Amino acid sequence: MILTSNWNYPTSVRFGPGRIAELAEACKAAGMKTPLIVTDPGLAGMPMIGAMKDILEKAGMRTAVYADVKPNPVEANVSGGVEVYKAGGHDGVVAVGGGSALDAGKCVAFMAGQTRSIWDFEDIGDWWTRANAAVIAPIVAVPTTAGTGSEVGRAGVITNEETHTKKIIFHPLMMPKIVICDPELTVGLPPKLTAGTGMDALAHCIEAYCAPGYHPMADGIGVEGVRLCKEYLPRAFARGDDIEARAGMMSAAAMGATAFQKGLGAIHSLSHPVGALYDTHHGLTNAVFMPYVLTFNRPAIEERIARLAAYCGLEPSFDAFLAWVMELRGELGIPATVADLGVDAEKADLIAEMAIADPTAGSNPVKLTREAARSIFDRALAGEV
Repeated sequence: MILTSNWNYPTSVRFGPGRIAELAEACKAAGMKTPLIVTDPGLAGMPMIGAMKDILEKAGMRTAVYADVKPNPVEANVSGGVEVYKAGGHDGVVAVGGGSALDAGKCVAFMAGQTRSIWDFEDIGDWWTRANAAVIAPIVAVPTTAGTGSEVGRAGVITNEETHTKKIIFHPLMMPKIVICDPELTVGLPPKLTAGTGMDALAHCIEAYCAPGYHPMADGIGVEGVRLCKEYLPRAFARGDDIEARAGMMSAAAMGATAFQKGLGAIHSLSHPVGALYDTHHGLTNAVFMPYVLTFNRPAIEERIARLAAYCGLEPSFDAFLAWVMELRGELGIPATVADLGVDAEKADLIAEMAIADPTAGSNPVKLTREAARSIFDRALAGEV
């Protein structure tokens, strides 16, 4: 084993029920006087956004709301936000919502001062150094789901509509200055979205833990994140007003995104192209692929999964853990196959090609070849775990 790695955990998080009351203070601490709220159309008309505007305006801040953000954000969503940001003379972004709104908001803050195309800052090598760091606007992130953990990340996922591929846009200063994790904001999340976003958090924790490389801090965070999902996801799904369960899942989401600096894997490698081509929900797509990828990776992760199973109170074996994943999917109403998501075999070869080119493929525990990716996809299409 190569005992060399880079570890980064700098996020400032204000966690707990009612902490949204500190929004104006957080914006001031981040250096903002005229923040732009970036959210999605579904949230824009809800009382929570109005309440956030009131909090900011009562503190003497001028604000506005930008909400042209798709469930899988595209470049136009970012450029539109940049136009509103500049026209309104804003000096920072409050990103509010699930992963899509958080990613879009972070990218608006990043791109507001840049002169190059957003695609010039894809997470490849040192491309992030092309950016003018001095003009990257500060970000305060407010998650309203418990899934992606984008609130603690240094990147945003944006779909290139010309190539139908999801691109990871990265810069260290895309890390929000302050995160407000208020589980009360997730109480109204419908059961279906609670399930999809929660399974996304679980996928992050599992893949980070299983990714090769030396990162015991990420491993520990990922393992506890899995345990939190096991304990609290069924509860949050069954009773949306269970604040303890909502807090547990909000913690698990942030932990998954913190841990996956170690790496992800084929769950995401396959989910990304399917989402880009078929516009499926990211977390739900991860949930569908999960058991098929775990089975494919079994030769490399069996011992690790057995330890994880033991920590979660299961029989210490791969089979016991896989059985729990299958049981959880059934309890949450997760579709059994990608066919149930409206995906067919027509683009199977293209999905396999896109999967092996995805940045997450390189950290899969078993080398992901085109043939392997196609095999996993075919099994997920047929329901052959």
